[in-house]
Amino acid sequence: MPHPLDDRAFVTRNDPKGMLALTEGFPAQCRRALQIADAAGLSALETRPGLTMLTGLGGSAAGGDFARAIFENSGSTPFLVNRDYHLPHFIRQGDLVFAASYSGNTEETLSAYADAHRAGARIIAVTSGGKLGAQARSDGHDVIEIPGGQPPRTALGYMLIPVLAASRRLGLIPDQDFEGAFARIEKNLSEWGVGTPVETNPTKQLALALHGKLAVIYGLGGWQAVIASRWKGQINENSKNLAFPNVFPELCHNEVLGWVGAGDQGVSDWIAVILEDGSESNKMRARAAIVERLTGSLVEYHHVKAQGQTLLEKMLSLTFFGDFVSIYLAALSGVDPEDMTWLIRMKEELAAVAD
Repeated sequence: MPHPLDDRAFVTRNDPKGMLALTEGFPAQCRRALQIADAAGLSALETRPGLTMLTGLGGSAAGGDFARAIFENSGSTPFLVNRDYHLPHFIRQGDLVFAASYSGNTEETLSAYADAHRAGARIIAVTSGGKLGAQARSDGHDVIEIPGGQPPRTALGYMLIPVLAASRRLGLIPDQDFEGAFARIEKNLSEWGVGTPVETNPTKQLALALHGKLAVIYGLGGWQAVIASRWKGQINENSKNLAFPNVFPELCHNEVLGWVGAGDQGVSDWIAVILEDGSESNKMRARAAIVERLTGSLVEYHHVKAQGQTLLEKMLSLTFFGDFVSIYLAALSGVDPEDMTWLIRMKEELAAVAD
């Protein structure tokens, strides 16, 4: 008898807004985002920025974390991500700021945009419109306008690829193998989609392992930690489950000791997932092995390895894996993956609070 996760009707029975379909559309979204970015008439840099920053919140800021990893690997300027109402004091004239808000109405991003404008920064708004798009155009800044109408967490392609394409065009990062990365996740779609049965589908297998458990997601290095945070957010929002990310080697200096007394804290219901590149140093691999050996009697470990050759390819494939896990986990949990009732309630209450 087929497993319920192999039945599209089961996976979508609590999915009236089509979150599964939006997840499946990620490869096509990335391709469309590149077309939009390449068609945007960005003006050239007058001077090379001393600093590049993306300011945004939630799913709109996720692209910034990915871009930061690309910049750290091969960029020519520092890249920071800001998640606040205000920019750091050190932002100056000539610095480059990506103001990223999928809706264009995120209050924190609008406030940070105003800071960037007052500072004389070069601004590129990435948005589907809203107040941000209108204000940026009025102020004479570049706008890369992307399609709207879906939850920001399903719009990573739209929020990331334009930032990378613009940075490449402005000479801040080298050429990226977009085609190779997009082809990889198109292949992953056939491997991890509903049509691939549980027996040969690792995303479904991991969702089953996580069902009813609490996940700790460990990135085996810096860029892997970016993906761990993405997984955490997707599990939170789509499956309405808690998850906690951390990163090697930092966790070897603190969190590993937390496991000593974890047996008294119900960790028999916890699962650890280590996200790997596959080319980590001997020291880094040893750290993961030692931590797993020390804590393995307390928590069940799973490993997920990135696919591909380039950093972009690896990041997108490992992200796509986690997206499917979160959707299948939502189906197993019987929840609507799109539902944002608590977030909406919070925003409504915040709207009544004075600045």
